Amino acid sequence: MPGLRLAHKVAVITGGGSGIGRESAILFASEGANLVLADINLEACTQTAELINERFKGGELPVRAVALQCDVSKEAQVAAVVQKAVDEFGRLDVMFNNAGIMHGADDHALNTEERIWDLTQEINVKGVWWGCKHAILAMRNNPTDAEKGLHVGGSIINTASFVAIMGAATPQIAYTTSKGAVLAMTRELAMVHAREGIRVNSLCPGPLKTPLLMDFLNTPEKLNRRLNHLPLGRFGEAIEQARAALFLASDESSYVIGHDMLVDGGLSKAYVTAEGEPVLPPPSSLV
Repeated sequence: MPGLRLAHKVAVITGGGSGIGRESAILFASEGANLVLADINLEACTQTAELINERFKGGELPVRAVALQCDVSKEAQVAAVVQKAVDEFGRLDVMFNNAGIMHGADDHALNTEERIWDLTQEINVKGVWWGCKHAILAMRNNPTDAEKGLHVGGSIINTASFVAIMGAATPQIAYTTSKGAVLAMTRELAMVHAREGIRVNSLCPGPLKTPLLMDFLNTPEKLNRRLNHLPLGRFGEAIEQARAALFLASDESSYVIGHDMLVDGGLSKAYVTAEGEPVLPPPSSLV
């Protein structure tokens, strides 16, 4: 339908059970996309799918979401998620490789155990690789339907992080390294597959107001050490990342490839931030 940025398109979102993945799933559905949602936590992923199926079942362009359990470090499971999109909906237009971990035992280079390093790379790097590989194979075979605005190729979005670009003295060596690898992988894939109509970009979130981060920043000292560096005077919201992902997913970003899209509230451009409280509230969640 005109006006819906993802009308008739099919998207896979890993890590679809919570946070950026859940907000993106709801937003994509509101713009006309059918969805296959994957998460290691099947219960959370199913809740997202059920929310979408209930909320959008009566629209002018009905959409549907399917939930699957997936450990993205296992190629066969990622391949099955992509195949589910093709079997269920006939194509794959958007692959949002969003699943990842930041392990609580991840520390600096002298303290981080090898098992934490390996686990982080398996999920955050290899998981993105598998997602890209199988998305590319599917997108090459997308049928063209000019009337619906559908075409060969598609958009791949890989979640990286602002820490892949900026240094921090609050170490998480395995996570930071993994996200730097995602940026490098994304750029190479973007160049290799650009003329196939496959666009590959990275989303680089700044620090988000999540329960995990807020529980960790459990003293005024911890909290203010980070807030002092944020020009907007607040942490980001998952919906703000979802809106950026929507742009990269849609054909509006047809000339954007190999891009590291920083959605960090200006953090990466800041030296000294303004004083005072922000006058605007953060946007509301879609959940």
